Amino acid sequence: MIFLSSADHTCPPMKLEEKWPTNVNIHREFTGFDLAQKFLLRKGTVTDNRLLLRLGSKPLFKPTESVFPNGLSHEYSIIATFRLRKTTKKDRWFVLQIFDKGGDTQVSLIVDGAKKTVEFLAQGFLKNSLLYVFKNRDLHALFDRQFHKLGVSVESNAVSVYLDCKLIERQVTAERSGMNVSGRTFITTRVEDGRPVDIELQEILIFCDGRIADLDRCCDSPGVTCEPVVTHNPTAAPLVTGYLHRMLSMPAQLPSDRCHCPALKGDQGLPGLAGHSGQKGDKGDMMFMLRFSSRHGWNSTRLPWNKWTIPWDILGSVLTLVGQSNLHLQ
Repeated sequence: MIFLSSADHTCPPMKLEEKWPTNVNIHREFTGFDLAQKFLLRKGTVTDNRLLLRLGSKPLFKPTESVFPNGLSHEYSIIATFRLRKTTKKDRWFVLQIFDKGGDTQVSLIVDGAKKTVEFLAQGFLKNSLLYVFKNRDLHALFDRQFHKLGVSVESNAVSVYLDCKLIERQVTAERSGMNVSGRTFITTRVEDGRPVDIELQEILIFCDGRIADLDRCCDSPGVTCEPVVTHNPTAAPLVTGYLHRMLSMPAQLPSDRCHCPALKGDQGLPGLAGHSGQKGDKGDMMFMLRFSSRHGWNSTRLPWNKWTIPWDILGSVLTLVGQSNLHLQ
């Protein structure tokens, strides 16, 4: 796996706390933003072995330049883990909303409980809105008042939605504009009045790599067991101490795993098609051979057989001679 290096000026390295049990320590470097830390959300109660975040009652917004000082990479992944309450399972709310200086939405991710849809909105080069609505029936589980992980992969030409680390739907997108950091950024706010939505929130993370949502295997979810990821540099500095443990990397096929089997002889094929007729040749001369006996032994001579060169009376005399002598016609 290849991840965006922390050398990218738009995205700082992430250091995430250990949250989930794992059987192997793997250290990889990620870049991105932990929005719970950026918005100074306090840790609240523990439910189902999950440490939840307090959203409070005031609108959760900050200047964009304090959340994304150098902007946001063009490709990224949004990952949010939460559970809806009975009173809010039909609410329409923003997981994330980023305004520009003029108050226009640059990026937003909306969960609509009434329609059971997920919406992603981006801004085009002409400041036009690019809206993509995901309404696959497999998204309905998001509203069953259980903990779920919603992942969104934003790539240069596509947006994909994942629920509990399973791809739900992918849509092709038009070209998006870059992000202006002069506006404000909101998280977990209701569309109706801008107040915090009443949900149980565990995390909102943005990774500066559009593939992270696809690589995540939900190893922190109850009942999920992931195979350990093999690292070739076990002594690397631990920038990330938790998140990669929940991700599964499928090992590449080793050469010894590949089959080197001799090929078996197959059945005989069907007869081929008849060839084309050849061209008619030129008219030739017919020959016959006279073989006669002499005192020196048997001798042979070839005579032309052609009615145009040998008159019939001569030919008859020759045949009579053959019958009366020790000659053989071949």
